[in-house]
Amino acid sequence: MIQEKLINDTKAAFQFAFRSEPDHVFLSPGRINIIGEHVDYSDGFVLPAAIDKYICFAVEKVDSETCTFFAKDFNDSFSFNINEKQSPVVQTWVNYLLGVFNAIQEEGKTIGGLRIAFSSTIPMGSGLSSSAALECGFAFILNQIFNLGFSKKEISLIGQKSEHTFVGVKCGIMDQFASVFGKDGKVIMLDCHSLDHQYFNADLKGYSLVLFDSCVKHTHLTSGYNDRRNDVDHGKKVLWKKFPEVKKFRDFSFEMLDEVREDIGETSYKRCFYLLKEIKRVEQAAKALSENNMENLGKLLTETHSGLSEEFEVSCNELDFLVKQTLKENGVLGARMMGGGFGGCSINLIKEDCVDKIIKTISEKYQAEFNIQMKIYQVKISEGTKEYTTNEFSI
Repeated sequence: MIQEKLINDTKAAFQFAFRSEPDHVFLSPGRINIIGEHVDYSDGFVLPAAIDKYICFAVEKVDSETCTFFAKDFNDSFSFNINEKQSPVVQTWVNYLLGVFNAIQEEGKTIGGLRIAFSSTIPMGSGLSSSAALECGFAFILNQIFNLGFSKKEISLIGQKSEHTFVGVKCGIMDQFASVFGKDGKVIMLDCHSLDHQYFNADLKGYSLVLFDSCVKHTHLTSGYNDRRNDVDHGKKVLWKKFPEVKKFRDFSFEMLDEVREDIGETSYKRCFYLLKEIKRVEQAAKALSENNMENLGKLLTETHSGLSEEFEVSCNELDFLVKQTLKENGVLGARMMGGGFGGCSINLIKEDCVDKIIKTISEKYQAEFNIQMKIYQVKISEGTKEYTTNEFSI
């Protein structure tokens, strides 16, 4: 069992780094987003789920003014004084954690000393939100161990604030929310305006969600992401000026958008057009899941890829190739790029008995085209961030 191996490896890393035993073990999952890409900062709906890939934290509370991390996968350590004001540092992985600490410190909460070793089975840079798992896992740990009294929603917002302030990515709330609120076998339909949410059964009997990792991560992910937000913000500003009675972005009609097309310019128009279409697709996808209509769900995934590639322009040659080739195969109901874009994974809805053959075919085609060995992740929908008792698994 991969989960058991991760827990044991993380506990062993803790013993190696600190020469003592952890008191607690926590697991914080990555996430997939079935549909609803880039709408979480535009009052939209998204349909994420936590998955069975995790960051595992082995934790010991210590009588000290220091919090020390050992990142097993980077073979790197970092310590900071819990009584001092923190600011971003050179190591990117550390900033996700310092940002969480800073956000909690700003709430006037008191935190004691800790030793933490962590390791992950969430592949980095693949669009499965290892960053949200890291942020929310640490916030969850602090909340639990020091009885800070934060709700799950507040933990999600602390994770988001960390990314905004210490990492510099103006992300929406979806990744953090999915990591904290995930439930086994269920997707979350999240209203990113109010943070109201409901669960839908994800009964994929006979079908699998398979991720094809392009193994590319183009350098303009952060800048491209922020550029798209600026394009959208420009469109929103003009829309609200003309239609001040509209309360939420998702309530603008396509006719309203057409009326401001010249004012906002073609780029902002395309971005906003995609978002309004995608918000509607999420509602249709939730309905398809609740009716167990996999064909319709697959069709919506494919429409989303087309929008992300042509209207929102966050795809890349490698992802477009993967999606195009996958859709040619029998047994594929739908495929799209997933995540912020410019690399990472495609998510594919495939009939279970066709999965192995399709993996082989697409791997060979991708290798021939780009000379890259793609990675494959078959994922299951799982629980959100939680604590394991340290005696549940032994080394």
